[in-house]
Amino acid sequence: MRRFFSPRALAGQQQLELDGQVVRHMIQVLRLQPGEQVQLFDGQCCYLAELLEGNKNRALLQLLQLLDTAPPSPLRSHLGQAISKGDKMDWIIQKATELGVSEITPLYTRYGDVRLKGEREQKKLEHWQQVAISACEQCGRNDLPVIHPPLQLAEWLQHRDEQLKLLLHPHGQSDALARQSVQSVALLIGPEGGLQDEEVTQARQMGFAGLRLGPRILRTETAPLAALTLVQHWWGDFT
Repeated sequence: MRRFFSPRALAGQQQLELDGQVVRHMIQVLRLQPGEQVQLFDGQCCYLAELLEGNKNRALLQLLQLLDTAPPSPLRSHLGQAISKGDKMDWIIQKATELGVSEITPLYTRYGDVRLKGEREQKKLEHWQQVAISACEQCGRNDLPVIHPPLQLAEWLQHRDEQLKLLLHPHGQSDALARQSVQSVALLIGPEGGLQDEEVTQARQMGFAGLRLGPRILRTETAPLAALTLVQHWWGDFT
């Protein structure tokens, strides 16, 4: 069944009118007809709904039933990801959302080759947020991960309060995940060229432990997915 994100709260509603991009996708791309049923979610809950009427500008839906859905992962995970060029960042956000990440902060690092400013940065942030929404629609997730505005690495490090803080690094330790119980974790992933030695030192001074995932060096778009899979297996909802 087709799933759509509603920017408007669903709880307490009987009928809901939608407009904008979600309606264009629903009516013009998928060509849904009145009487067809869909799922609507708003980041908090999910409803079975029926399309009553629609055109290219608006759609009216009847909310039929609150659906039982899986809760968010018990592990709060925050991914600090050096911004990658091309479509790599989209891919990372999409897959991290599917894997249950709670928050993502794109990072500016010394060896990173992407610099965004002003309107361009805002447009890119809105694009990344839409990537996360689309991933939730596809994978059946009802809570949206928070996609934060890009930050300098040093600023992001200063605000970390997670119980476990891990820096993916080829010279880290393979046993950095050896903990009995963890409720929150921060993951730091560098750019293709790696983090500068000073950045690694700064992260360690802020409590980050180096983590090595196997004998091979992982690309910047592979490392976060491998790490998220592991932490979700150990402390999240991968059972």
